[in-house]
Amino acid sequence: MALPMQWTSILAIYALFWVVSAFVLLPFGVQTHDEAGIEKVPGQADSAPADFRPGTVAKRASLLAAVLTFLYVLNYAYGWIEAEDLILWGPGA
Repeated sequence: MALPMQWTSILAIYALFWVVSAFVLLPFGVQTHDEAGIEKVPGQADSAPADFRPGTVAKRASLLAAVLTFLYVLNYAYGWIEAEDLILWGPGA
C-alpha cells in the first residue's frame, strides 16, 4: 500500500505534534519543592519543579505525537473529517 502523502510531510506533521504535545504534557507529574516536602534553594521560584525529568516528558510527547500523527494520516487518507465539516456557522452551515 502506498503512503497517502509524502514521508517528509508526515515527518513535518509529527514534529509539529511533538512540540505541541511536549508543551501540553509539561505540567503533568511535576511537583514543586513544597509539594514534595523538600527544602527550597534561596532565591528559587515557588513554582520551580523539584525533580524535572525531560526524558520522561520527551517519551510521553513522542508517544502522543505518534498517535496523533497516525490519526491525522488516516484522516487524510480516508477523509473522515474535511474542512467543510469544521464550519459551524455561516454560509453552508
